[in-house]
Amino acid sequence: MSLAIIISIIVLGLLLLTLEIVALPGGIAGILGFLLIAVGVWQGYATQGSTGGTIILCCTLAACIVLLALFLKPRTWNRFSLKEESDSAVNQIDDPNITVGARGNTIARLAPTGKALIDGQLVEVHAVNKFIDPDRPIEVVAIEGYRIDVRETEDTRFDNEPANNNQ
Repeated sequence: MSLAIIISIIVLGLLLLTLEIVALPGGIAGILGFLLIAVGVWQGYATQGSTGGTIILCCTLAACIVLLALFLKPRTWNRFSLKEESDSAVNQIDDPNITVGARGNTIARLAPTGKALIDGQLVEVHAVNKFIDPDRPIEVVAIEGYRIDVRETEDTRFDNEPANNNQ
């Protein structure tokens, strides 16, 4: 096995260890990375001899120490951490108009949860028993805490299109 292949195996193992620390928790990438590093060092001793294998081992240990020191810095973790804050909130049902039987229109597809406009208030609703497409009339069937359950109605007064009267 050539020196370039051995170095590639070790670098791939270090990359997998890095991914284990940063992005892929669970142990599989870390174990594969450790095994690749071990195979690379073992092949270094087998093909390059005692001196070459020791040099490869020392360089691999130095690279592991440098990566460990890099990951222990707080500035490194700030690059990976989430800086956005979620400002969304659960439904605040302060409007007494939103009661069981209130009607409205879906804004987004309810699959089964989505947004709807009910009595002029934009709220998150939950479709009962099926998905509901956007711009469909709905009716509130239950309110449990902050959850609003709705079903599709056949009421056309909320449709954007005028009713077709066959006269």
